[in-house]
Amino acid sequence: MAAKFFIPAVNVLGQGALDEAIGDICTLGFKHALIVTDKPLVSIGLVATLTDKLNQKDIQATIFDGVQPNPTMGNVEAGLALLNKYQCDFVISLGGGSPHDCAKGIALVATNGGSIKDYEGVDVSTKPQLPLVAINTTAGTASEMTRFCIITDEIRHIKMAIVDKNTTPVLSVNDPELMLKKPAALTAATGMDALTHAVEAYVSIAANPITDACAIKAIELIAANLETAVNDGQNIAAREQMAYAQFLAGMAFNNASLGYVHAMAHQLGGMYDLPHGVCNALLLPYVQAYNAEVAAERLADVAKAMGVDIQTMTAGAGAQAAISAIKTLAKAVNIPASLTELGVKADDIPTLAENALKDACGFTNPKQATHAEICQIFTNAL
Repeated sequence: MAAKFFIPAVNVLGQGALDEAIGDICTLGFKHALIVTDKPLVSIGLVATLTDKLNQKDIQATIFDGVQPNPTMGNVEAGLALLNKYQCDFVISLGGGSPHDCAKGIALVATNGGSIKDYEGVDVSTKPQLPLVAINTTAGTASEMTRFCIITDEIRHIKMAIVDKNTTPVLSVNDPELMLKKPAALTAATGMDALTHAVEAYVSIAANPITDACAIKAIELIAANLETAVNDGQNIAAREQMAYAQFLAGMAFNNASLGYVHAMAHQLGGMYDLPHGVCNALLLPYVQAYNAEVAAERLADVAKAMGVDIQTMTAGAGAQAAISAIKTLAKAVNIPASLTELGVKADDIPTLAENALKDACGFTNPKQATHAEICQIFTNAL
């Protein structure tokens, strides 16, 4: 069966990547950027660092810093208004998944018209988005290099999954020097998000040998480096390895897609405005316990990649070892222990489950669930 592999044309990684990327931007001939970011990155000076580097190359910049942690349709509309007002010819996203996703929404609507809600689903758009350069400051979402765009619909209180080849950036940048100031809690949440990407891609029904190799290596790197990055944020070596890990996980899920962890986490984010990485971390072991019925051998491979000796284990035992290893890592980096701690209410579970079953991310889960089964997974995680 034929498979497609999506990735930005150019990807710059490692220390000094930002300076290298500025040269690439000049080569592309862009003149006026809309920088899509958030207020915390303005306050710590990262946005000023970027604009100074652009100005030195005679590239103008307009700043949109109104991105929320779970970007909304309103954020997209506000950013698009600025882009049109100042006639920007390309977009730069600076930050983690939220600025990247918001920038994708802005760039996609800029060329295709309408509203971002018109593009919910898979490959709905007909035109390439305005060129997007995605500069990453966290090691987790991989949104800087994927075709996934998650935007909150404030009216329906759901996160829309937009999976579209036309949202792929033309250039992605992962410089660990931009990640050194990230707080421990954010480092943990984004790192567990990356682990979720890798695991879901590995057990996906759309997995192939290329995505498998990326996913397993990502899991190995995360298991070896996440705790260090959380406990010693200035450790540039651990930060760089996590940057590579999340990028590899992105390569995996960008092409093998995801599963019910993301389909369910999106609903928690949409209804309660919760951190995406934390929701993924909490749901990951419970969804994999459900998947173990059909993906035990694959989950045993996950356990091995996380450092568990599975030589004498059955596939079922290996799968349980993977689930235990995931829980152990989540606890070590101080992820909350239950959805109840996040304020999730049992009465909302039927609605959460109904919406999760509509989410495109669930279509490649190794086992398709009923509404009752999704409700049970949510309940198990309370």
